[in-house]
Amino acid sequence: MARQIRRIAISTGGGDAPGLNAVIRAVVLSAARRGWECYGIRDGMNGLIAPESCVGEGVQLLTPDNVHGIAHLGGTILGSSNRGNPFHFPMPDKSGGWTEQDRSGDVVDECRARGFDALVMVGGDGTMGIADGLQRKGLTVVGVPKTIDNDLDRTYLTFGFDTASGFATECIDRLHSTAQSHQRVMVVEVMGRYAGWIALHAGMAGGAHAILIPEIPFDIDVVAQAILARDADRRKHSIVVVAEGAAPAGGQRELASRAAGGHAERLGGIGMRVSHWLEDRTGKECRPVVLGHLLRGGSPSAFDRVSALRFGAAAVRALDEGRSGVMVALTGPGIDYVPLAEVAGHTKRVPVGSDIMETARELGICLGERV
Repeated sequence: MARQIRRIAISTGGGDAPGLNAVIRAVVLSAARRGWECYGIRDGMNGLIAPESCVGEGVQLLTPDNVHGIAHLGGTILGSSNRGNPFHFPMPDKSGGWTEQDRSGDVVDECRARGFDALVMVGGDGTMGIADGLQRKGLTVVGVPKTIDNDLDRTYLTFGFDTASGFATECIDRLHSTAQSHQRVMVVEVMGRYAGWIALHAGMAGGAHAILIPEIPFDIDVVAQAILARDADRRKHSIVVVAEGAAPAGGQRELASRAAGGHAERLGGIGMRVSHWLEDRTGKECRPVVLGHLLRGGSPSAFDRVSALRFGAAAVRALDEGRSGVMVALTGPGIDYVPLAEVAGHTKRVPVGSDIMETARELGICLGERV
C-alpha cells in the first residue's frame, strides 16, 4: 500500500537553469490541490544540513501565494548549490584544508523530524545520484531532470536547454555581421562539459561554419583548412562554435581552475586556445567570445516553461501514485517515469553517427574530423 502523503519538500540543486521556478510553481500548486503541504529546501540540501550557510531560513513553507507569478523568472527562488552533496559534503579540517563527510544520514533524520513524507529533487546527473542514494536509505524521492546541457540520460530533453541554445543562436546571429564587416574569424565558446548539444544546436541554427564538440576530438589543421577554403571562395569571415569540453585529438580539455577546497574542476579557455591556433595557421584576425553563464540566465522560453510545468506536475502525480526512486522524463509526446538508478552516472552524449550529425556534415559544417 502506498504511503499516505501529507507533507512534501522540494529542492533545486546544481547549476541554475531557466525553468526552475516553473517547476517549483507546478509542484506547489499540484500539491495544494491534493491538500498537501509543500516546503522548499534552500540551496540544494544545505538548507537541511548547513542552514547557517543559507540566506534566510533553511526550510520554508511554500504556498500558492508564495509562487504566484514566478514561472517566467530565471534562476530559482530556493537557491542552489554545486557543493551540497550530502554523501560527500565538504567540511574544513584542522589543517586548514578540506575533507569530505557523509551527511546523508543527517538529511534522512531531518526529513523525518520535519515530517516530510517525500522529496522532489530537481537537478542534473549529480542531483539524480543524490536522489537515488537517499531513496535507497528509505526516503520517498522523485527526481525532475534539469540541465541546460541536455546531457541527462533517459529523457529526450531537459528544461533549460531550449532557452540556452536559443540565446546562443541569437548571439551567433549577431556575430555574423561584425565578423563579415571585419573579415574575421569569431570563435564562440559555449557550455558543454561532456556533451555538445548546445554547441551543435546553436551552431547549426546560427549558420556556424565549424562546430567543435567533446564527442569528436578535433584536428585544428582541418578547421584551419576549412576557413582558408572559405577565403579562397571569397567568403572572408567564419564562425566557429566550440563547447567548453571540446579537446584536440591527443590533447586534454582546457581547465580554468583545478579542483580544490571542495570545488569541482572548472572548464574554460578552449575558445581562446582555438582562436590563437587558428590565427597562427590562417593569418586571419580571430576573436574569442565566451558566452558562459549568460546561457544560464534570463527568462525561460515558452517551451521550457511548459516543459518545467509538466515535469513539476508529473512529479506530484508520481508521488500520488505511490512511486519512488524514479525520475520524470520526456520520452516523446508524453511524460514517463524512469528508475533513478538508470539515470545517475549516465551521460547522454551526441551520437557521432546520428542524423543531426549527418545533417551538419551535409550542410558542409566542419566538425574538425580527421579524414
